[in-house]
Amino acid sequence: MIREGRPADEPRLRAIQSAALEEPWPELLDVAVEGAPHLLVRDVGAGPVAYALVVPDRPVAYLAELAVAPPVQGEGHGTALLTALLDRLGTAGFERVRLTARADDERVRSFYDSFDFAVDDHLPDHYEDGDGVALVRPL
Repeated sequence: MIREGRPADEPRLRAIQSAALEEPWPELLDVAVEGAPHLLVRDVGAGPVAYALVVPDRPVAYLAELAVAPPVQGEGHGTALLTALLDRLGTAGFERVRLTARADDERVRSFYDSFDFAVDDHLPDHYEDGDGVALVRPL
């Protein structure tokens, strides 16, 4: 099930964030749990296994984080979450989705390529230990 995130999800989302992301941004999750940006979770009955955090800047939605708990990566949870997110953003009137990824992370880049994201900009030294790319997709 894909649903809106809620304050009770915070401990599980923090665990996913710290386990799945190389450079987590805990403060961003603080704001999302309190309700400002859009926060969707993939809940399989025992609580969230993945989440997507979007910062709206109409007409663009910035996908700040999409994280899947490492033990269930590769099982389709990220795909289900991103599919639902893109549908919701399109219905809400956003025109594009933008995100940043590590330039050398082939697995992540392949995932977003499968959703027709394209490189919009190269971001030298964007991460502490490497370059990034800005990816964009029309809705």
